[in-house]
Amino acid sequence: MSILEIKDLHVSVHTDDPSVADKEILKGVTLTIKDGETHAIMGPNGSGKSTLAYSIAGHPKYTITSGSVTLDGQDVLAMKVDERARAGLFLAMQYPVEVPGVSVSNFLRTAKTAIDGESPKLRTWVKDVNSALEQLDLDASFAQRSVNEGFSGGEKKRHEIAQLELLNPRVAVLDETDSGLDIDALKIVAEGVNRFRAQEGKGVLLITHYTRILRYIQPDYVHVFVAGRVAESGGAELAEALEAEGYDKYVKAAAV
Repeated sequence: MSILEIKDLHVSVHTDDPSVADKEILKGVTLTIKDGETHAIMGPNGSGKSTLAYSIAGHPKYTITSGSVTLDGQDVLAMKVDERARAGLFLAMQYPVEVPGVSVSNFLRTAKTAIDGESPKLRTWVKDVNSALEQLDLDASFAQRSVNEGFSGGEKKRHEIAQLELLNPRVAVLDETDSGLDIDALKIVAEGVNRFRAQEGKGVLLITHYTRILRYIQPDYVHVFVAGRVAESGGAELAEALEAEGYDKYVKAAAV
């Protein structure tokens, strides 16, 4: 059984001022995602949601001070960033970066080769890429554009989901994939995520501020993140309660 298991994770972020100590952001996060499960993390700005995503992926800005992260029993924190990707972790970023001079097609093929250890057959690969782009309402000519350069917000996010479908990881960590999307783009992105998670042996960790994406991607569990901790967990009904009531009671409780 494919399991992403996070136990008592504490994470600090580096400060630019050498006279100032690193700031602790995550203060003991415990979370388990089993095969076939979709977990949504919701919470106010600054609660540590994105820190969790980047820490799992291995961003050098963040220091794991204690705790563990395992995937299928393997120690994720002992792996380099590329090793984490090969092990089956995928991160869709809130703000995808531009890569001028590198085409989408070459970028995707290089990533697929790195993860699989061998290059995909060119003829089959071109068909796969074109099919993935078409399903995300992106023209085939999109493959020849430089990665994220001049892309609209919706194009960037749809490109991320094309990566997800083509690289086909075990666990997808989606950091505010719905931010900046209009309703049409949101539906297209959600359909891509749902195609991925409909496969056997997949897990999704979906980080979001809003419930609107959860109307299209039904979570099995919802976790409220406040002050670097999971304040409450529940089913999809918890997201509806948050929509109605907000995070105020959790923020006040954390401040006590």
